[in-house]
Amino acid sequence: MSGPAYTRLDVDERRRRLLELGADLFTRFAYDELSMARIAKEAGISKALLYHYFPSKEAYFVATLEKAAAELEERTRPDPSLEPLEQLSGSLDAYLGWVEDYTDGYAKMLRSAGAVPEVRSMLERVRGETAQRIVDGLRGEDPATPVLRTAVSGWLWFMDGAILDWVEHRDIDRETLHGLLLGTLLGAVLTAGETGLR
Repeated sequence: MSGPAYTRLDVDERRRRLLELGADLFTRFAYDELSMARIAKEAGISKALLYHYFPSKEAYFVATLEKAAAELEERTRPDPSLEPLEQLSGSLDAYLGWVEDYTDGYAKMLRSAGAVPEVRSMLERVRGETAQRIVDGLRGEDPATPVLRTAVSGWLWFMDGAILDWVEHRDIDRETLHGLLLGTLLGAVLTAGETGLR
């Protein structure tokens, strides 16, 4: 005799599985190609149950991105025992490794940011936290000068553009991209008058 067609899951386990599914779906499909009905079908649950966990497609998308952002933050956390330049280099390498693991999702996330206000807000928050982490690594307890803040913030936008180009063309290797990104950051930081890199 065969078992039931579905298994009841506890709330945390169901949510975890839905977030894993979301990471997969939003990698394979553009945001506009998915509906809550299609997501529910892919999950093997009713649309009503999906709405119980996530009140909208936007909320579901943002939740999957928040999970990815938390993983990214953990992977790129610098080792405080290293010198600032080594910390930057290590975190940047970890970031590029994360992009390689989630290439399609990374590109779709950046390209969907303009269409989904919640995604744009989340990306702005993550970008702000990343900029602060870089500045803290350089300045310690001292606040950033306006020109250093601007240099680091601008570099993060440059980084996104360079990585999107890398993902699209794949005609330079990761080590070359790492060197380009680290070099442009160092140039921006030094031009801003920061001499704390060793």
